[in-house]
Amino acid sequence: MSADSAQNKVAVALLKALEIAKSNGLLNCDLPSQITLDRPKNREHGDYATSIALGLAKAANLQPRVIAEVIVKSLNENNLLTVAGISKVEIAGPGFINITLESASQGAVVSQILTEGKKYGRGKTLAGKKINLEFVSANPTGPLHLGHTRWAAVGDSLGRVLSAAGAEVSREFYINDRGNQMDLFGQSLFSASQNKEIPENGYHGEYIGDLAKQIVKENPSFSKLTGDEAMAAFRDAGYKLQLDQQRQVLDNFGTHFDTWFSERTLYENDFFTHTLAKLKSLGHVYEEEGATWLRTTDFDDDKDRVMIKSDGTFAYFASDSAYYVSKRERGFNLCIYMLGADHHGYVGRIKAIAACAGDDPNKDIEILIGQMVKIMEGGVELKLSKRAGTIITLEELVEKVGTDAARYTLIRYPTDTPMVMDVDLLKKNTNENPVYYVQYAHARICAVLRNAKELGINHGLDFYSPELLTHERERELIGLLAQYPKIVASAAELRQPHRVARYIEEVAGQYHRFYNDCRVLPLGEEKPTDLNSSRASLSLATAQVISNGLDLLGVSAPEKM
Repeated sequence: MSADSAQNKVAVALLKALEIAKSNGLLNCDLPSQITLDRPKNREHGDYATSIALGLAKAANLQPRVIAEVIVKSLNENNLLTVAGISKVEIAGPGFINITLESASQGAVVSQILTEGKKYGRGKTLAGKKINLEFVSANPTGPLHLGHTRWAAVGDSLGRVLSAAGAEVSREFYINDRGNQMDLFGQSLFSASQNKEIPENGYHGEYIGDLAKQIVKENPSFSKLTGDEAMAAFRDAGYKLQLDQQRQVLDNFGTHFDTWFSERTLYENDFFTHTLAKLKSLGHVYEEEGATWLRTTDFDDDKDRVMIKSDGTFAYFASDSAYYVSKRERGFNLCIYMLGADHHGYVGRIKAIAACAGDDPNKDIEILIGQMVKIMEGGVELKLSKRAGTIITLEELVEKVGTDAARYTLIRYPTDTPMVMDVDLLKKNTNENPVYYVQYAHARICAVLRNAKELGINHGLDFYSPELLTHERERELIGLLAQYPKIVASAAELRQPHRVARYIEEVAGQYHRFYNDCRVLPLGEEKPTDLNSSRASLSLATAQVISNGLDLLGVSAPEKM
């Protein structure tokens, strides 16, 4: 019996108890089609709790505690406790019902974990959703910096969590490869190749000189070019090299994209023309003072937005509009934008674009804003990058603390709050370092299981007897493992992958307490027993859950440390 079926049996028993009570005239109200069960934080309150009695009180015109007493009596008198595997049911407070399962029923989740393995925790709450997840939108004019780094970790993890909840997810990188900044990039590279001073508003940093040397080495004829021809040649060559570098850095960070979408293709393929025609047909485009506008104020934007300037050039907002329409016409029924802290002003205008395109901005589009990250080392904030000449790059952060530590730390905090990364802490192999704490727990369990094998202790699905696990620490750990599918579902529904990180930290701590109080391996000349096998099987299930959680974060689960 799986954890889901154990919980389902309890819910079915409660509904049956309500139906019998109603048929006996003890309740006079409409009954719910399903009952929600929660896991009490305090283990003394049982394995599950429900507030159904409080929910029915008004309709039944009875005190909640009276309804709870009716339910409990019905459960007892109709043999429903035995059928559902319930060992004890109690009424608490104003009418909460606390339910404790029999050991075999409560421990069934371990069998489920061992059976499902890597699939444990995956669900279908978002089945049918086709999601475009856009994160790490950057110019191909320099290294990815700290402003991109948080979303590189969180966005990738969110994609994994959404997929685990049943959604079809396409991860997308939006390349800002159009506009004056690209020409400045080309001019900067050309100037560097000629050993001339780079324009003040150009791009600086060691990487410009390195790129320029590489371009000349691969294209010796570029040295003879001048003026706009030279700028364009260096721009296009630098674009390709810098984009390849960004791809490589992200790949090394464990962040992969399904689509790299070029902004300039919106114009090269005349998609903007198509978008403009569509928005005109819906009545939201107008001309004024020689410019073309989108009337976004019809949908709560603070002002209308220029799409084509009076001089005939495209405003950046034109790209925003065409890009959104492109996503929808590619078949996505939900577009999630992950933007930096400096993009708060974009929320209203992007939602207005969706409304102007005939969509529901409260259903078809979501915009997540990530707050700033500070890096501290030796008690001092690191601000400048030797290579980029600006703030710290993603590559430099990984060099300092490693991919696992960087990813885990960036993901484990809510993105709507600023965060500080302490380089010195993340280098420590102590429990103060959260990623070490979780990875060590997994490695410790793997060591326990290796020792169990050497001692001839069989473990796994065929050697697991849930009725033997009656110790409170065992029940606490099993109860926590049963919560994992709900954690994944809520992380996906709320777009908060940090919930997974905090959960597996709790699992790690709970396992340590279990291991300290419940002897997994026999001592001295003691012979292994079925209890040792069952506890080793519980350890194996715990390692599986920690590994599954780390995988959703894109962090490794080492077997040795």
